[in-house]
Amino acid sequence: MQVSVEVEPQSLPADTFDANCPTRTVLDNVTSRWAVLVLWALLDGTMRFSDLRRRVGGVSEKMLAQTLQRLERDGFVHRLAHPVIPPRVDYSLTPLGEPAARQIAGLTSWLEGQLPAVLAARASYDANRAAGASR
Repeated sequence: MQVSVEVEPQSLPADTFDANCPTRTVLDNVTSRWAVLVLWALLDGTMRFSDLRRRVGGVSEKMLAQTLQRLERDGFVHRLAHPVIPPRVDYSLTPLGEPAARQIAGLTSWLEGQLPAVLAARASYDANRAAGASR
Protein backbone atom coordinates (compact mmCIF):
# COMPACT_ATOMS: atom_id res chain seq x y z
CA MET A 1 0.00 0.00 0.00
CA GLN A 2 1.43 3.37 -1.01
CA VAL A 3 0.87 6.34 1.21
CA SER A 4 0.49 9.69 -0.49
CA VAL A 5 1.68 12.71 1.43
CA GLU A 6 0.63 16.20 0.43
CA VAL A 7 3.30 18.80 1.04
CA GLU A 8 2.31 22.40 1.55
CA PRO A 9 4.56 24.79 -0.31
CA GLN A 10 6.36 27.17 1.98
CA SER A 11 4.76 30.54 2.24
CA LEU A 12 8.06 32.24 3.03
CA PRO A 13 11.02 32.42 0.66
CA ALA A 14 13.87 30.04 1.37
CA ASP A 15 16.72 31.48 3.44
CA THR A 16 19.55 29.02 3.87
CA PHE A 17 21.15 31.26 6.50
CA ASP A 18 18.08 30.71 8.70
CA ALA A 19 18.75 27.73 10.97
CA ASN A 20 15.16 26.50 10.51
CA CYS A 21 15.10 26.66 6.73
CA PRO A 22 14.56 23.24 5.07
CA THR A 23 17.25 24.07 2.51
CA ARG A 24 19.78 23.26 5.25
CA THR A 25 18.88 19.56 5.17
CA VAL A 26 18.92 19.47 1.39
CA LEU A 27 22.28 21.25 1.40
CA ASP A 28 23.65 18.67 3.84
CA ASN A 29 22.37 15.84 1.66
CA VAL A 30 23.69 17.24 -1.63
CA THR A 31 27.07 18.43 -0.37
CA SER A 32 28.13 15.42 1.66
CA ARG A 33 31.36 13.91 0.37
CA TRP A 34 29.60 10.81 -0.99
CA ALA A 35 26.65 12.68 -2.53
CA VAL A 36 28.99 15.01 -4.41
CA LEU A 37 30.84 12.04 -5.87
CA VAL A 38 27.66 10.08 -6.66
CA LEU A 39 26.02 13.02 -8.43
CA TRP A 40 29.19 13.71 -10.39
CA ALA A 41 29.52 10.04 -11.39
CA LEU A 42 25.90 9.91 -12.56
CA LEU A 43 26.58 12.72 -15.02
CA ASP A 44 28.17 9.96 -17.13
CA GLY A 45 24.77 8.24 -17.32
CA THR A 46 22.72 5.53 -15.66
CA MET A 47 24.71 3.24 -13.38
CA ARG A 48 24.09 0.13 -11.35
CA PHE A 49 24.86 0.09 -7.63
CA SER A 50 28.02 -1.98 -8.11
CA ASP A 51 29.25 0.36 -10.88
CA LEU A 52 28.71 3.38 -8.62
CA ARG A 53 30.53 1.66 -5.77
CA ARG A 54 33.53 0.98 -8.01
CA ARG A 55 33.47 4.54 -9.42
CA VAL A 56 33.25 6.24 -6.02
CA GLY A 57 36.38 4.83 -4.43
CA GLY A 58 36.33 4.32 -0.68
CA VAL A 59 32.56 4.39 -0.14
CA SER A 60 31.12 1.50 1.84
CA GLU A 61 28.06 -0.35 0.61
CA LYS A 62 26.08 1.01 3.58
CA MET A 63 27.10 4.64 2.98
CA LEU A 64 26.38 4.40 -0.74
CA ALA A 65 22.92 2.95 -0.06
CA GLN A 66 22.15 5.69 2.48
CA THR A 67 23.44 8.41 0.16
CA LEU A 68 21.37 7.13 -2.76
CA GLN A 69 18.26 6.95 -0.56
CA ARG A 70 18.70 10.56 0.59
CA LEU A 71 19.31 11.77 -2.97
CA GLU A 72 16.28 9.83 -4.20
CA ARG A 73 14.11 11.24 -1.40
CA ASP A 74 15.15 14.80 -2.29
CA GLY A 75 14.37 14.16 -5.96
CA PHE A 76 17.92 14.27 -7.36
CA VAL A 77 18.30 10.58 -8.21
CA HIS A 78 15.89 8.12 -9.83
CA ARG A 79 16.00 4.47 -8.77
CA LEU A 80 14.69 1.87 -11.18
CA ALA A 81 14.40 -1.69 -9.89
CA HIS A 82 14.05 -4.23 -12.69
CA PRO A 83 11.88 -7.30 -11.91
CA VAL A 84 14.58 -9.82 -12.80
CA ILE A 85 16.65 -12.43 -11.02
CA PRO A 86 19.27 -11.63 -9.93
CA PRO A 87 17.92 -8.22 -8.93
CA ARG A 88 19.05 -5.28 -11.01
CA VAL A 89 18.71 -1.66 -9.93
CA ASP A 90 19.73 1.32 -12.04
CA TYR A 91 20.34 4.84 -10.77
CA SER A 92 20.17 7.99 -12.85
CA LEU A 93 19.87 11.72 -12.41
CA THR A 94 16.43 13.31 -12.46
CA PRO A 95 15.66 16.61 -14.18
CA LEU A 96 16.25 18.21 -10.76
CA GLY A 97 19.46 16.26 -10.18
CA GLU A 98 21.17 16.96 -13.49
CA PRO A 99 21.69 20.72 -13.02
CA ALA A 100 22.75 20.11 -9.41
CA ALA A 101 25.29 17.54 -10.61
CA ARG A 102 26.58 19.97 -13.25
CA GLN A 103 27.11 22.62 -10.57
CA ILE A 104 28.97 20.08 -8.44
CA ALA A 105 31.04 18.95 -11.42
CA GLY A 106 32.02 22.56 -12.07
CA LEU A 107 33.13 23.05 -8.48
CA THR A 108 35.00 19.76 -8.24
CA SER A 109 36.70 20.28 -11.60
CA TRP A 110 37.76 23.75 -10.48
CA LEU A 111 39.10 22.27 -7.22
CA GLU A 112 41.12 19.67 -9.12
CA GLY A 113 42.70 22.47 -11.14
CA GLN A 114 43.44 24.48 -8.00
CA LEU A 115 44.90 21.56 -6.05
CA PRO A 116 48.54 22.68 -6.38
CA ALA A 117 47.64 26.14 -5.01
CA VAL A 118 45.63 24.60 -2.18
CA LEU A 119 48.45 22.24 -1.24
CA ALA A 120 50.93 25.15 -1.31
CA ALA A 121 48.63 27.21 0.92
CA ARG A 122 48.35 24.30 3.37
CA ALA A 123 52.11 23.84 3.47
CA SER A 124 52.62 27.56 4.09
CA TYR A 125 49.96 27.62 6.80
CA ASP A 126 51.42 24.55 8.52
CA ALA A 127 54.96 25.99 8.35
CA ASN A 128 53.80 29.30 9.83
CA ARG A 129 51.89 27.52 12.61
CA ALA A 130 54.89 25.33 13.40
CA ALA A 131 57.21 28.36 13.48
CA GLY A 132 54.80 30.19 15.80
CA ALA A 133 54.53 27.19 18.13
CA SER A 134 58.30 26.87 18.44
CA ARG A 135 58.73 30.42 19.74
